[in-house]
Amino acid sequence: MSVEILDGRTVQSFVEDEGDFNSCVDARFAALDADRDGRLSYAEMAGELMALRVREAHFGADAPAPAAELAELYGALFARFDRDGDGAVGPDEFRAEMREVMLAVASGLGVLPVQMVVEEGSLLRRAVDRELAAAMPA
Repeated sequence: MSVEILDGRTVQSFVEDEGDFNSCVDARFAALDADRDGRLSYAEMAGELMALRVREAHFGADAPAPAAELAELYGALFARFDRDGDGAVGPDEFRAEMREVMLAVASGLGVLPVQMVVEEGSLLRRAVDRELAAAMPA
């Protein structure tokens, strides 16, 4: 992890670069596809969904939640990715939902730079790296 300064434009620019964005998202999809069948099951995505920490309360401490509530929450998140409702997420579904997620992040960040912790290997890390590379003189 590292602390970076970024804004919504950093993320939006990355998403708009379809080649780079799709390459990164496709690599993440392949890493999650444990059985290599070209589709992600709930079990394959569960860790990724939980890593979103949607129940995080304050400074890394998770808010207590009943198991049933968490199961319902993660099931609903999986359903967002499984757009055709067939019980698995294909590469196009994964790419489309990740695009929406990242554009929502960009919108939430807005135009003023913010300092945030960015995980290594994350799409946000790639967005920051891409912006830094573009700013470097040739």
